[in-house]
Amino acid sequence: MDSSEHGSPVISPGVAIGGTLPPGLTEEEAEEIQVELTKVDDEIQTLRQVLMAKERHAAELKRRLGISPLSEIKQNITKGWHDVQCSNAYLTASATLEDIGRSDAYKRTQETLSQAGQMTSAAFSTVGSAIRNRFGEMSTK
Repeated sequence: MDSSEHGSPVISPGVAIGGTLPPGLTEEEAEEIQVELTKVDDEIQTLRQVLMAKERHAAELKRRLGISPLSEIKQNITKGWHDVQCSNAYLTASATLEDIGRSDAYKRTQETLSQAGQMTSAAFSTVGSAIRNRFGEMSTK
């Protein structure tokens, strides 16, 4: 099989791609390298064919088992989330958030925001009542 079928150029013995041999390389060495390159290209092509056959076989086995692409995606997401939860970064961040949640500064901030929310709610309620009373007065006139 000709190596040009694999995308590699066919090099005439003693001539490199640019037309001359690289420095320090004899014609015999260039021919040996070319033969080895052709063999490697053939092996790569064979491996691609084997891989494609294996992928088709795996797809057929999954189909027979009833494994759909959607179920594979779900499984991959579940595994990915599990991996994230077990990662050092996630565990460190979780521990830090727990420490923050137990801190006095966080508790004071939470209480202040809660009070501010209650005061805002009361203010809106008062404004709403005033508007409602005003509309009531206007409609009775």
